[in-house]
Amino acid sequence: MDAAILADLLAASVRIATPLLLAALGGILSERSGTFAVAIEGMMLAGAFGAAIAAMAAGAPAGLLASAAAGMLVASLVAVATTRFSTDQMVTGLAVNILVAGLTSYLLRALAGGRTPVVRFPVLAPWPVPLLGDMPVLGPVLFRQPPLTYLAVLLAVGLSLVLARSRAGLLVRAAGENPQAVFATGTDPVRVRVWSILACGALAGLGGAALSLQQVGSFTDGMTHGRGFIALAALIVGRWTPLPVALACLVFGLVSALALRAQGWGLPVSSYVMQMMPYALALVALAGIGRAARLPAAIGTPFRRD
Repeated sequence: MDAAILADLLAASVRIATPLLLAALGGILSERSGTFAVAIEGMMLAGAFGAAIAAMAAGAPAGLLASAAAGMLVASLVAVATTRFSTDQMVTGLAVNILVAGLTSYLLRALAGGRTPVVRFPVLAPWPVPLLGDMPVLGPVLFRQPPLTYLAVLLAVGLSLVLARSRAGLLVRAAGENPQAVFATGTDPVRVRVWSILACGALAGLGGAALSLQQVGSFTDGMTHGRGFIALAALIVGRWTPLPVALACLVFGLVSALALRAQGWGLPVSSYVMQMMPYALALVALAGIGRAARLPAAIGTPFRRD
């Protein structure tokens, strides 16, 4: 494999990993604070839909804002159901995913007047970094990426520092491990969880925007195709820590990029088998590495004041 092909493969891996990483970073906040992030798939899909509609109407910046807002709107449903009514978090997340899948499909057709909708717009262009973008191999891979890829990397580093070295990060981690201790300090752990879920929605919504605005340039029914669940797998494999989670997302991105390119190499393997490879890898990773992962102690447990 020559340098140009390798650089193209790795650059594609980074682009494909971007929506996974943004969603997984949101999942870290939700699950570290004590709420399962099963609804990430729905948050991503809502973000992709909001980004597409707003980008068509008012441009890409409006699309990015709309994606975060749409993700937070879906997250608010999860937050109210799990913190106010103490519903089962797994069931709530799955129900929200189904709701968003149906709602986005309905709204897409309603906006198109009942016709089969065609939603297309220009994708976000790469932002080459001066000088660094001209480096061989590393230049195209790391320094000629679209803006949301740079944002995802910065957020991963920033979230790592926030969780490890700030009071806000300590409260998030404590709300998922020992909410009674958080309450004893005078802080409401329910409020910490709500804000963490809303932040999860905003980040997952941006992950949806990375998919529709940065990768595809269109919106179709259910276009996330399970990427939210792959982000959850990366979350578990990376032990709820931003930088290892980023590495896990990159591995999934590499497998997806290989699967896409392998279809053009004339291999005697069905294209459907190639398409399922990232999901098969997620199952293998969860069955192997994921078994030893230690969940936050209070995750899935509603907080009740004694």
